[in-house]
Parts: sequence; C-alpha cells; structure tokens
Amino acid sequence: MSNRIKHIALLCLLLIGFSFPLSAADTEHGTEEKLDIAGMIMDHLMDSYEWHIATAGETHISVPLPIIVFSETSGLNVFMSSRFHHGHEAHNGFYIAPDGDYKGKIVEKNAAGEEIRPWDLSITKNTLSLILSCIILVSIILCVARWYKKNNSEGKYKAPKGFVGFMEMFIMSIVDDVIKPCIGKNYRKFTPYLLTAFFFIFINNLMGLIPIFPGGANVTGNIAITLVLAIFTFFAVNLFGTKEYWKEIFWPEVPTWLKVPVPIMPVIEIVGMLTKPFALMIRLFANILAGHSIVLGLMSLIFVTATLGTVLFTSMTFVSVVMTIFMDVVEILVAYIQAYVFTMLSAVFIGLAQVEPHHAEKH
Repeated sequence: MSNRIKHIALLCLLLIGFSFPLSAADTEHGTEEKLDIAGMIMDHLMDSYEWHIATAGETHISVPLPIIVFSETSGLNVFMSSRFHHGHEAHNGFYIAPDGDYKGKIVEKNAAGEEIRPWDLSITKNTLSLILSCIILVSIILCVARWYKKNNSEGKYKAPKGFVGFMEMFIMSIVDDVIKPCIGKNYRKFTPYLLTAFFFIFINNLMGLIPIFPGGANVTGNIAITLVLAIFTFFAVNLFGTKEYWKEIFWPEVPTWLKVPVPIMPVIEIVGMLTKPFALMIRLFANILAGHSIVLGLMSLIFVTATLGTVLFTSMTFVSVVMTIFMDVVEILVAYIQAYVFTMLSAVFIGLAQVEPHHAEKH
C-alpha cells in the first residue's frame, strides 16, 4: 500500500513539474490567451448565416448561404452570406450585429443611426439543415412506400427484407407500442402526424450529432422548432377533441362551488390545456441543447489544458476524446428517447382528448 501511495505522489509531482514551466513561459512571453469557452459553445449552438466547416490558420472554410432581406428603404435584397466576409464587413447597408439585442442577426441603421431589423427570410444554417432532413425523411418514406406498391399490388403480402423490413419493424413498434395504446380506437386518424413527428425529430437529432457538413446543426435544440412541433400537437389535441373532453374542461364533474360563482376548476383545466404543449416544447429543447453543450464542453478541455504542461495536456486530451466519444454514443440513445418521449406524450394528450361519455364506456 505504501509503495502505491509513493507512486501516486510521484506521478502528481511530475504532473505539477511539467505543468508549471510551460505555463510560466507562456505567461512571460504573452502567448497565453484567455479562452471564452461559454462564447465558443454558444457560437456553435446558435444559428448562423453561413455553415462553418473548419478553420485552417487565417482561412475559414464555410458554405455561404442565401441572404434574403426586405428593407423599408432599399426594398428586397438577395445576396450570398460571403458578402459579409464571415461577419466582418457590411453589404448594401446590412451587417451582422456583433453585440447588443440583435447579436448575430442581420441589421441596418435608420436615419437616426439606430440599429433596426429588416424583414429577414434568409436561408440560415438551421433552415438548410431542416430542408435536408425533410428531404431525407420524404425519400425514406417514399422508398418504403414504392416497395410495398410494387410487391403487394395484387393483394398478396410479401415479407420485406433489408432496409424495408427494418423500417416496417421500426414503424410498427411505434404504432403498436405507443400510438395505439395511448389513443385508442381512433388511432388511425392521428398515426400519420405522430409518425411524421417521431421520424422528423429522430432524423434531426441524429444529424445534429454528425460533426461534419451536412451535420452538426442544432435544429431540435432550437426553441422555435420545438415550439412549432408543440403547436401542431396542441391543434391535434383541441381541434379533434370530443364533446366530453370540452365538457370536462368547462364543466368538470366536481362540486358546484368549484365551478360557480368563481370558475376555479375550469380555469385550472384551461391552464393545464396550455401547459401541455409548453412541457413538450421545453422538454425536447432543453434535453437536446444540454446534450450538445456537454459534448462541446468536453471537447473544450483540450484547449483549456493546452498550456498546463505536456503530461497534463496529453492525459486530459485522452480523457476528453474518450468522454466525447462516450457522450456521442449516449446522445444516439438520447436522440431516439427524445423522439419517443415526444411522440408518446403527444399520443397521451390526444388520447385524453378522445374521451367518451361514461355510459358509452360502460356499454
């Protein structure tokens, strides 16, 4: 035991000895720079007007994207984001705000010299990733549908194999284990939307884990995307809700004094109706955003320890790479779980809105 303690102590002294000289030399010559880890992570998580791929020295390798803005003074303007030279220059009076309320957004100055936002319809990084994921999703579904149309056109069922067989297993597991039990007899009406939502979220989650173009965009970690998905579920729940569902909201079966003269229970039910899509929005957004942040934080350990000595830098680089790979594998599982949870909760909320009168249930 004593020898083991001595070895550990010796290793610690070696690490300290290798760390201090390099750090001191860097500080003395002024080469040590303060890294803005939070800013670097936020730059990767936020949307942008170009798709940055890599940086080699002073050369930025990126994919320029179309800028479409409408100004009250100059009208419609269409140009490529390369005109901004990575956000360092202006074009036709438009530029990307470096700070302030509109940081990272295209702005212009009015006659008073104030920054204002034009109508911005640009194809951003998240928008392009969204288009690509939709193309992938439609291609997969049409490929599977074409196989069934070709092989089962005469009423004879032929068991699919390979990719089509995998997709059938995947789809039927969601339908039989999630949609049908949660909704009930009317499940067929809502199956197309729920399956679309599941595969849309799942594909975007997977694409967000790919570190190179066309992956890496934080689509489902964007609250605007999750808000739209939650609104779709909100409409599916309330537009197709039964009379009994609305009766339970505005006139629930509780003591009368909880409904009149002060509508306590109806107000609680209405608030609950609004908090359901809010929970869907925040759950998906927060989990995906947290996963991306953790992966980027682990990778940042390499840069944080770059000036702390050769041994410590090498060891922390190894730990960072191993932990990043581990988190990426975990994120693949999380990509499926978050799509599954969103679909399941949406199906549960829709099923609760399909409630029937009690006498019909007894019959």
